[in-house]
Amino acid sequence: MRRVVLAGRGDLAEWRDAARALAAAGILPEEIEWRERSAEADLSFQRDAMPPAPAASRKPMTVPPVFIELAETVLCHSDPARFSLLYRLLWRLQLDRQLLEVTSDEDVVRARLMAKNVHRDAHKMTAFVRFKEVGAVSEERRKFIAWFEPDHHIVRRTAPFFQRRFTDMDWLIATPKGSATWDGERLTISDEPCEKPNLTDVTDELWRTYYASIFNPARLKLKAMQAEMPKKYWKNLPEADLIPGLIASAESKVREMAAREATQSLPFHDRLQQAARNLPAEPELPAGTLEALRAEAAVCTRCPLHANATQTVFGEGPRDAAVMFVGEQPGDQEDIAGRPFVGPAGRLFDQVIAEAGIDRSTLYVTNAVKHFKYEPRGKRRIHQKPNMGEVQHCRWWLDLELTLVNPKVIVAMGATALAALTDVKGRLQDVRGKAMATEGGRTLFVTVHPSYLLRIPDERLKAEEMARFREDMKRIQGLMKAAA
Repeated sequence: MRRVVLAGRGDLAEWRDAARALAAAGILPEEIEWRERSAEADLSFQRDAMPPAPAASRKPMTVPPVFIELAETVLCHSDPARFSLLYRLLWRLQLDRQLLEVTSDEDVVRARLMAKNVHRDAHKMTAFVRFKEVGAVSEERRKFIAWFEPDHHIVRRTAPFFQRRFTDMDWLIATPKGSATWDGERLTISDEPCEKPNLTDVTDELWRTYYASIFNPARLKLKAMQAEMPKKYWKNLPEADLIPGLIASAESKVREMAAREATQSLPFHDRLQQAARNLPAEPELPAGTLEALRAEAAVCTRCPLHANATQTVFGEGPRDAAVMFVGEQPGDQEDIAGRPFVGPAGRLFDQVIAEAGIDRSTLYVTNAVKHFKYEPRGKRRIHQKPNMGEVQHCRWWLDLELTLVNPKVIVAMGATALAALTDVKGRLQDVRGKAMATEGGRTLFVTVHPSYLLRIPDERLKAEEMARFREDMKRIQGLMKAAA
């Protein structure tokens, strides 16, 4: 039996050199005892680790690239059996090049599981390292120390992540399996074990405040939480001392949330009620000014869209505007600002009409629907197309805007605007770019909505559609001159 001693700190070159020499000498896997070097290893054990002379008749062993990647990860595992497992796979790959694709093979399954454990340990290190400030290197750079207790030899493979993320400060990450140091110019890795430092700083309280603020008792799942934040990491996390109390109070917090939900109205309802209290006891019909019409629309509840919107987004522009542009509905930024066409589509609209020689301040700009319809998706609000029922409910306000402004040219941007103005449900492309006479001697011009142009993924098609949109704006500018 031949003994081989390795430092075993996740160094691929160390194992590869030994395995290459042993394989060249024809040493079978069952003839080798792989050991990890320790302070108790005696000199005779070290001499046994010397590589044997190669057999002249043996051909060099070759492996697929995927094995090298797997071996590099498995060698970071702390299981002493990892060396013999990889050497056994090395020999078996000479007979079956597709061995690593056999998902039921015992050796392959074990190696894949080791690799998975190493990846998970590295991920936990990036998530649970907490730096403590210990001083300043200079006026520009500060110095930090962190302590982490990994299960495997992952310091060398994980340290570059911290170098990229925290390049503007000097730091030391100490672990029982080695350390990583960054001084702003050089990343230094040491395999010498470290002792745990006794450090605290003001950021500990910040971590506690942050964790307490994001803890949601209604979504508490102990098994899932402990899978993502295993208890073994808690002792080194400043926020972990809050966890038992947060868990214990979760049930009562959920009851309090349920009680509040039954009595608290949506934010828009609060603003709506406040606005309603500020109106005259018997508000007059908006027959006089756009300001009066806008004030009444601010408390509109004609359709369910008002419930989740931040506010009504009414049209804006001069009372005597010769041209009225009608879009679909407010977007996320319009809903927050309370003004139409101020988001990405609005900025594109402003750019193109300016190129066509149209001054936005001379236009009346509005939407067929006055409230933002959306679907919550995480922290984002994703635009949802209004249905015809919602369009018809909001037509009340659009008709009043048309009556008060009385534009000579109306521009419908998009199919929803066209349907709100004419009840036409056909293809937009059939009437796009055409000037059509409507009741009251007005001219209706149909084009696409600017948001459509922003959503086109194909760059060639986007360029073509942008060119058409610019041409449409030039035609509108011509209609404005004719109406003047």
